[in-house]
Amino acid sequence: MGLSPHVVMVSRLVVDNFFRVVVAAAVVAAAVVGRACPIIICPEEILEKMLALPPAHVLTAVILAAALEKMRRMRRTRDVYLVEYGCFRPKPCYRTPFATCLEHAHLMPYLVDEESVAFAMRLLERSGLGEETCVPDAYHYMPPDRSLRASRDEAELVIFAAVDDLFAKTPAINPAVDVDVLVVNCSIFTPVPVFADMVVNKYRLRADVKVVNLSGMGCSAGLVSVGLASKILQAAPEGTRVLIVSTEILSSQYYVGTERAMLLPNCLFRMGAAAMILSNSPTQARFRLRRVVRTVTAARDADYRCVFQEEDDKGNTGIRLSKDLATTAGYALKNNIAAFGPLVLPATEQLLVALSLLKRRLLRGRAKVRLYRPDFRTAFEHICIHAGGRGVIDEVQDGLGLSDDDVEASRMTLHRFGNTSSSSVLYELAYLEAKGRMKKDDRVWMISFGAGFDCNSVAWECIKPAGDADGPWADCIARYPVQLPEIDKDM
Repeated sequence: MGLSPHVVMVSRLVVDNFFRVVVAAAVVAAAVVGRACPIIICPEEILEKMLALPPAHVLTAVILAAALEKMRRMRRTRDVYLVEYGCFRPKPCYRTPFATCLEHAHLMPYLVDEESVAFAMRLLERSGLGEETCVPDAYHYMPPDRSLRASRDEAELVIFAAVDDLFAKTPAINPAVDVDVLVVNCSIFTPVPVFADMVVNKYRLRADVKVVNLSGMGCSAGLVSVGLASKILQAAPEGTRVLIVSTEILSSQYYVGTERAMLLPNCLFRMGAAAMILSNSPTQARFRLRRVVRTVTAARDADYRCVFQEEDDKGNTGIRLSKDLATTAGYALKNNIAAFGPLVLPATEQLLVALSLLKRRLLRGRAKVRLYRPDFRTAFEHICIHAGGRGVIDEVQDGLGLSDDDVEASRMTLHRFGNTSSSSVLYELAYLEAKGRMKKDDRVWMISFGAGFDCNSVAWECIKPAGDADGPWADCIARYPVQLPEIDKDM
């Protein structure tokens, strides 16, 4: 818009403190008026008049006041809190360095041709993944074990480890007694009985627990679950607790064809899971949920087919990732920000956006006016972008004008754990806490993208930072951040 930094700074000071100035002026004015025109009726006179009222009138007034207060409480939206979260931390035996991927590919020429192997290795080198990302046991077999049993074994491993880590941090919460609602999300693999029932069986949850199992929503399902849980908690009695489990099971989804767009998930996705407890009671809470906004762009054919499960021309089933995935994510984020921004941005940023829109309209046809890009760092201290791939993080960073420090948690999570789908944003939150960067009252913006195509934004406010760094980063946080190799984007 051409505004100088000094103009922006002054406008922020004026606009952001406008209401404080107005309130101060009102207080001063009230004091002046109070001295000039003292109140004639003293409190004793008011009490005397009230006592003179008939008892029936007083009782009616009390009942009406109580009814109005009850209605106000019923209409008021309850606050929702994140009590605690836990993540699956894979053991070194599941590690899959690039050399192992290459060796396995060469030992399976009946599955993958040399051209596909070369493509996959180039993709891995440019992906932003490191040498310590982990895959399930099934991927270590030749050929990979895509059986139902292997998928169940992986699910039990990652889900139970994440939930165990969660309840180890909350000893006062007994899962068999204190969990009222259970939400489990896993996009592709959905057996019978579903994973939610598996969790109920393992932790002996109550017979009256409310159970929801989400599938097919891709990497955004974790934040979709947060939105669902918040709606439940706003209508539930105070003290209700919701257990959310987010994962993606890889074992049965290994693609054995040669379609390049369908080989991408083999290279990017890694095993992971996260669990969290949400409640409408602030007791033991660590974060307060501020905003949840979901935007779905599935009405556009290109977006709907951007992440698409189908068979290739040889009948091999896999997930096809469009070459325009990063662009599609940018478009979905733009639409999401249009709804999310006015809810979280300070008045200054909203005013600057409005002025740039007005200027564009006034100068339409005479000059090209670039819209002002709001600075979301004025609304958040931390931003967790879904670690879906290097291209996705780049697109969001460029679109929002973020620095490398702003996206460090996302890039390091991608490097250490790979794309863990719907659980990735909690690995990023764990990174920030392991680094000791989370402070009381800090605000966090989580952004996720998923099949459909959809974009989700969730805003949190920190109430109590983690007391220690015992989490998925405990054995490696001292090595991070690492320097990522530069890549030629024209390759």
